[in-house]
Amino acid sequence: MAGFRALAQQVRDPDREPSQRRQALRKCLERFAPYGHRATWQHLCRNAGFHPEDREPDPALLMAALEELEEARAVWLAYEEEVRARRRREKRKGIRQPTELDEWHRLSWGGRSLMPCDPAQPPTPRLAEVLRRMIAVEEREPGAADRAAAARVPAGVPHSRACPEQRAEPAHSAARRGTEPSRSEKRAEKRAEKRAEARRAEAQRSENKRTESTRSDPKRAESRNGRRAMGSSRLGFGTTIIPSQG
Repeated sequence: MAGFRALAQQVRDPDREPSQRRQALRKCLERFAPYGHRATWQHLCRNAGFHPEDREPDPALLMAALEELEEARAVWLAYEEEVRARRRREKRKGIRQPTELDEWHRLSWGGRSLMPCDPAQPPTPRLAEVLRRMIAVEEREPGAADRAAAARVPAGVPHSRACPEQRAEPAHSAARRGTEPSRSEKRAEKRAEKRAEARRAEAQRSENKRTESTRSDPKRAESRNGRRAMGSSRLGFGTTIIPSQG
């Protein structure tokens, strides 16, 4: 099976028919397609200026689409190399357990379906720009639900053009999914914390009272200790201790 670079060379081959070069470009998306195969193809065709169903597009337009795809792939490969280098450094320091950020890397390794989108509405900016923004968001806030900022055009493009799966999620939706405690759960946690704090305070007050009583009346404390020792002796736990009469 040919790799990405071999297929890209077929797209550039002037001796091939336009239909064959188009087919080679489609196969490139089997190796690298940030939005998924169909959505990435729709995006490349729209940006390059030919119809997705055109079987023999202008070779110059195919080259433009390939260049955009290669630019984005270079960004992603550089990022993966940075991740490899960081993990090697962490392992040398004894950090073997992957972090939350590494879980996202594991699921997105290779660059396929990084941001699954509706094929009819993929983001409009160039793929490389989208990937740079997405990487910046993930590095700053691992596991962030809102990656729409990474796929948003700086000006003039509505937020709805970003990938539907990456739009900001309302807080109440996150609460229903369990990623954030609901209001009732937060109130219950606060009540439990208050009860635990009250029990600790009561135990501390009781301990303080016993300490003050012992200090104020040593004979009474000694008599109490003697009675406890005598009771233990009767049960076979020790020798009877007769308290001092002063």
